[in-house]
Amino acid sequence: MSVDAPDEKIIDAELVEDDLLPSRAAPASRPLVDLHTVLRPGQPIPTTADRGPVYAERDIRLSDATARALEEAEEDSGTRKDAVRRFERWCAERERVAHPCTTATFTEYGRHLMDQGLKVSTIKNYMSLIRTHQPVGKQPDNSLYLQLLRKYRAKSKRASRKKQAFPITLPYLIPMMAKAEKDGRPIGIRDAAMLAFGYRFLARSSEQVDLDIEDLTILDDRIVVWLAKDKTHQDEDQTIILHDREDLQLVARMRRWLAHLATHQITTGPLFRHLHPGGRPATGFRTDIATKRGDYLRAQTVNDRVKLWFRAAGLVTDGRPVSSQGLRAGGATDLAEAEATDEEIQDAGRWKKGSPIPRAVYVRPAQAARKDPFSKVPIHGSPSGELVPDQSEQQATG
Repeated sequence: MSVDAPDEKIIDAELVEDDLLPSRAAPASRPLVDLHTVLRPGQPIPTTADRGPVYAERDIRLSDATARALEEAEEDSGTRKDAVRRFERWCAERERVAHPCTTATFTEYGRHLMDQGLKVSTIKNYMSLIRTHQPVGKQPDNSLYLQLLRKYRAKSKRASRKKQAFPITLPYLIPMMAKAEKDGRPIGIRDAAMLAFGYRFLARSSEQVDLDIEDLTILDDRIVVWLAKDKTHQDEDQTIILHDREDLQLVARMRRWLAHLATHQITTGPLFRHLHPGGRPATGFRTDIATKRGDYLRAQTVNDRVKLWFRAAGLVTDGRPVSSQGLRAGGATDLAEAEATDEEIQDAGRWKKGSPIPRAVYVRPAQAARKDPFSKVPIHGSPSGELVPDQSEQQATG
């Protein structure tokens, strides 16, 4: 016989199923109120008991098709890819974390770009692309980098200077188009139409190469362009009328190019396309490499063709670089020299309302070129000693 220890107790109990156990009391609900809460008279105060819908995994999981579509929509531009990849490579070489990067890493990379002597505008563009590529809500503080940039700008005046593209005005554009069309080759016909359109549309090359044939309505004296979006109108389509000119022959050149496409049964799709050496339009072009352009020309292709025909026509610049941007600059320069207003140039080039670019880059230089205050000073040693009349006064009286 055993004897229980004094501190041992025997408890009579019964085993029951879990679902028969009494439920645990629910925690008391608490008010859900913050400084933005606004209640109307009689409306109850919201509490933790006011539960919203209960979401399952299917409510938060994207399908493969939607995920692929988002990846395409978020496809980086060439400049963005280049800037981010350079940053990632720089971080890897120094064993730093690139995503999300720290403020110290971001600042160090900014100084690294400055040490290379890059232009201020280039550094700002690269750093902005890198910062926006960071995870949402985890972007680094850019105040320290901007502090260094201000000092860099003050010390490096050349780094602050922006190189404007050489303006391809009509005296340059006409011989370029004539040279392109001289041999009657399809690629020359395409390029002449592309040059005329780029000038008259004041086109950004990225806009021009994204147009489809269906976006144009060609009449005898004008072309009506439907533009889904541009740099300053991301969520607003536009209908733009391009009146033709006798010297530009935009309608004739565009019809000639579209007629060539039509002989190959192409009446829809990309307006400006790649061509095979024999002039046959390429279809399914460059699908073997990593590109989303397909049959659409790349902006860089337009840039290369502008340079080619500028050289082929035997033209010379004033030192500014030749590029496809010169077509846009050329149209705006011709307008400014013809005394178009800031607003007229702004509308023609689809600049943002109130943009300082038309006045600062085109109107003001054109006005300055028309006037020479030293024209009022007599030519030294002139027998007559007469003043050379001001050019603007001659135009006014003539």
